[in-house]
Amino acid sequence: MNVDRFVLLFAGAFVVASVALAHFVSPWWLLFTAFVGVNLMQASVTGFCPLAMILRAVGVRPGTAFPK
Repeated sequence: MNVDRFVLLFAGAFVVASVALAHFVSPWWLLFTAFVGVNLMQASVTGFCPLAMILRAVGVRPGTAFPK
């Protein structure tokens, strides 16, 4: 698995978890969903993704969206 797929996997897992928390605990958890979405949009425009940097540092194979 490469960095791009890990980033998508983490973002998807966080969105699902925050929607479940919003449903079962408090609607305020939807702010976390919004944060994940805004971070994904920011990463697509700037190419800066802290998770991608961490994954590359631990040796995960680079992808095409976050190549270096």
